[in-house]
Amino acid sequence: MQESLVSAGVSGPGPDLVVAADSTARTLLAAASRALRGADCADLDHHPVLTRFWGAPEAVRRPAVVRAGARAALPAGYAGEVDAELVARWVVDHYPPRRYPGLVVGSAHGAAVHLAVALGVPWLPAGFEMSVGWPEGAVEDAAGALAHGAGVAGRLVAANPDIAVRQVHDPARRGVLAGTVVDLIVRWRRLPRAYRDFLRTRVVPGAPVLLLRDARTWPVLDPGRGHSFQVGGPGSGLDPGDFDPASDALDAVLRGAGGDRRRWDPPGRDSPVGYAEQGVEPEFEADAREVCGTSGSPLHRVLFPRPEALSAAVADIYRSWLRSAGKTGDRCVVECGRLIDPWQVVRAGLVPYWCESSTVRAVTGAEWWLAGSAPFSSVDVLPEPPGLASPVVAGLPQWLAVASFGRRRRAVDRLAARGYPVTGVPTRRATEVLRGQPRDLPAPPPLGVLAALSGLRVGGTPHGLLVC
Repeated sequence: MQESLVSAGVSGPGPDLVVAADSTARTLLAAASRALRGADCADLDHHPVLTRFWGAPEAVRRPAVVRAGARAALPAGYAGEVDAELVARWVVDHYPPRRYPGLVVGSAHGAAVHLAVALGVPWLPAGFEMSVGWPEGAVEDAAGALAHGAGVAGRLVAANPDIAVRQVHDPARRGVLAGTVVDLIVRWRRLPRAYRDFLRTRVVPGAPVLLLRDARTWPVLDPGRGHSFQVGGPGSGLDPGDFDPASDALDAVLRGAGGDRRRWDPPGRDSPVGYAEQGVEPEFEADAREVCGTSGSPLHRVLFPRPEALSAAVADIYRSWLRSAGKTGDRCVVECGRLIDPWQVVRAGLVPYWCESSTVRAVTGAEWWLAGSAPFSSVDVLPEPPGLASPVVAGLPQWLAVASFGRRRRAVDRLAARGYPVTGVPTRRATEVLRGQPRDLPAPPPLGVLAALSGLRVGGTPHGLLVC
């Protein structure tokens, strides 16, 4: 891809450098595109920066992680040269050049990818994540992060008027990296040209489009000019009040990241509530509806109030889909974050439940779903180590409790568990584990959109999921 961009005369940083290597959405895109090519994720060997050097003493590990994060980040000076349309082209070029019977687009979510693979259609994200260098940063300096991010975002938006930039300063998820990079979620405000071309030339005319939106909310400071800012986020496992300077949870988070609560004075603590960072821009949805109307493709919206709601609904859909094809649908895999392989899930005839992260809140959602489901004969668990110890991170006993719902087989991946929560494993570890599952071929015929929508309504409505 980079060679083709150079040969085409494109200047500036290419998408491989712009899109954060550690972002979950990037891994989900890689996994979805491989599954539609009939391939697994055995070649995805990236280790997130925060999980590196885990065997070293903390006094050595922390500065090493900071240096590695700075090297992996995009230099702030390149912000004005980023081309968001080029990123969109890079996204669609992940998929084999053929016609597809539909499309799934929207917020980054592992269950959205599993749903797309069952339908036999691509998944396209409504935005992408960037990590930009912040050489003079500090974990507790949220105001400094905002000032630095505003300058970067200003150059980004000036070069790309059809984007909005949401900055997230979250020591609970990013640990020490929150003091060396600023995290920017770039969301398209209109359907990028590459997506429009994809709908016109690579989706069957009149085929349905599913738009999945994360509807979680969070206090958002929005000074305008296309740049907004939030301290923490729903995926951190904390509540907005936990980012108050008097919070004991915040104190533990900052100390673990080398920060000092006495200097914590984040801007915008009393900001109004808005859609959190994984949401979809309203203009993007309106534009998608207009484009689909022009092409005759029905657009179906799916709004989920929590990631657990979509994970539960899609897992139930998979179970029904497998059983309608004469399979047992009796074996479950609980994936987490980047530890996902949709092709191996289909090959083995597994029911997938995806946890957004390793927080207590996310893992508790998996426990509740399993407790309310008909029993599974086996439950395999793939806990993604977050690379930091925190009071909001689920401990191994909770992951073992998830696995205990299996009647005959109860397995937590030993490699991921070794050194958890500070160790790290690449995405290919999910592939290695799932390759050991018995095959259940042939795969079921592709899931129909009407069956998927019915399943989302039946399984998701009790959890607050809205299909319209």
